[in-house]
Amino acid sequence: MKNIVIIGNGVAGITAARHIRKRSDATITVISAETDYFFSRTALMYIYMGHMKFEHTKPYEDWFWEKNNINLMNDYVESVDTDGRRLQLRSGNTMMWDVLLLATGSKPNKFGWPGQDLKGVGGMYSWQDLQNIEQYTKNIRRAVIVGGGLIGIELAEMLLSRNIEVTFLVRESSFWNIVLPPEESAMINRHIREHHIDLRLETELRKILPDAHGRVRAVITGPGEEIECGFVGLTAGVSPNIGFLKSSNIKTDRGILINEFFETNIPGVYAAGDCAQFEKPLPGRRAIEQVWYTGRMHGETVARTICGERTAYRPGPWFNSAKFLDIGYQVYGDIINPLPDHLENLYWEHPDGKHAIRIAWDRETRQLKGINLMGIRFRHDVCDAWLRRSAALKEVVQDLKAALFDPEFYKSYEQEIVNLYNDKFPDNRITSGKKKRLATLINF
Repeated sequence: MKNIVIIGNGVAGITAARHIRKRSDATITVISAETDYFFSRTALMYIYMGHMKFEHTKPYEDWFWEKNNINLMNDYVESVDTDGRRLQLRSGNTMMWDVLLLATGSKPNKFGWPGQDLKGVGGMYSWQDLQNIEQYTKNIRRAVIVGGGLIGIELAEMLLSRNIEVTFLVRESSFWNIVLPPEESAMINRHIREHHIDLRLETELRKILPDAHGRVRAVITGPGEEIECGFVGLTAGVSPNIGFLKSSNIKTDRGILINEFFETNIPGVYAAGDCAQFEKPLPGRRAIEQVWYTGRMHGETVARTICGERTAYRPGPWFNSAKFLDIGYQVYGDIINPLPDHLENLYWEHPDGKHAIRIAWDRETRQLKGINLMGIRFRHDVCDAWLRRSAALKEVVQDLKAALFDPEFYKSYEQEIVNLYNDKFPDNRITSGKKKRLATLINF
């Protein structure tokens, strides 16, 4: 009977463990020192905000693991010996394995800022990060967040919930403009400031200053301004957590290099989740996929291969969703900034500045390539199907009602998109939009 060891109890590792157990009687051991039991990492912010307790974030009861014969070990892996198939643990113990799955996730980026290891400085990724934030934000007046992205905006919302003033340092000229197109990025700039967050664009962190007790008291920005604060959140992205592999012969780049079957260069060693990097990413996909749902797909797919059903990763079109304070965000397919030359797009924004739809298509074929949504929700199954079969732009615009999420409860704006389409393509107008949309709604 095989001895399968999984390092990491995040969504990729635990999904793999569950699906291996469904298919195999192998011995399964999951090693992690973050928490005793798997929890939903995306819910961390709601624990701080008082919306949930930690026990509410655990998808499975504590007895689930013993009942399903999945061994949990609370320890850190210090090094991996692939020749001896042995793990060296921080506790001093060793662990042997026949099959090894590396699912060690990510760690917050640090860029060598003076003072980055002071008390009251930390990221927002792990359970330990949340405990650090809880400890060092009690009774403070102001916090500084460094780095504009999804984790940064979540941390800002957390701090605002406790009436802590927030200064947000973003080195780019507009919030998250490495991903969001200009109009959507400008929308989020406005929205951040409407929530009384002190957003500083094109402003970098220079150093973090300590008080007499080794705790943060202020930051110095690139222009030389000193900003007093009691906490500094480092949210300038994350990177694969692979430092423990330095002495191994497992090939790495930014992450652990894998093929489409999640196999590394070492037979019997696999990697999945945030720590994995595809050597040949699929068209329209990222080399490193640091999203919750992709971690789940990684775990299920690699479990099949580990159990003898060698299965290639075929996730379909790219998708992501998030929330910028009160504005929901969804992206389907290829919406990147800047758009490549072979794509064209329509952009509509509501006068309230909080709702927007962007549709991108191939310039030559007029086939759908991506949809970006701000403050509006579309159905994943509809958008995914359009992208998988390269639906024609006209068909998509004409039948937008089919994609609306709970159309009876939310205002829809598909007619505005039809109008934009007709203005752009007067020789190929949509003339039966109302009839088509009514038929779609009836059949919804």
